[in-house]
Amino acid sequence: MDATSTKTERRGRGGRERILVAAAALFAKQGINATGMEQVAEAAPVSKRTLYAHFPAKSDLVIAHLRDLAASGRTLESVLTREDLDPRERILRLFDLPSPDESPVRGCPFIDAAVEFPDPRSAIHTFAREQKLLMTQLVTELTAELGAAEPATLAEQLVTLADGAASRAMVLDQPDYGRHARAAAEILLDRAMTPTPQLPA
Repeated sequence: MDATSTKTERRGRGGRERILVAAAALFAKQGINATGMEQVAEAAPVSKRTLYAHFPAKSDLVIAHLRDLAASGRTLESVLTREDLDPRERILRLFDLPSPDESPVRGCPFIDAAVEFPDPRSAIHTFAREQKLLMTQLVTELTAELGAAEPATLAEQLVTLADGAASRAMVLDQPDYGRHARAAAEILLDRAMTPTPQLPA
């Protein structure tokens, strides 16, 4: 790309979208705190003036990135609202991690963000917590639809398995690690759906 075309692209529309795409790639590759705003501007590519016009602070960019992820369908939680799957399959798809050619394996982006911004009062940590609570709410609704006697308790067990599997898959760089948690989730679901035998009076 020559200098003229670069300048044209910098002046072109879609700067905000390019910034978010660049930020997503950099955050996934090297982490949020290790990524500087100048790196994002260069990768977009946009001028620093354009970058700060859209995102006055780095925290604004991070929140926008997480919101974009939540709306994109690129997170584990997105499968929970798929109407083409029955409730049980939606839950079990939580344990399907990226295919082996998508390396290195990344964990849950909301957990990753909360780890990098550990203050529970920070806007980024707060947003991450809201997404994890939403995940639990969606799973609770699905387990209730399946007829579980204690849907909220079962949901907490299932999301704990899903988050744990995603984190271990990232640490071990094993994209198929979710199969272990899926097997445990199937046992939990089967037991929750099995009627408790009535004792004779």
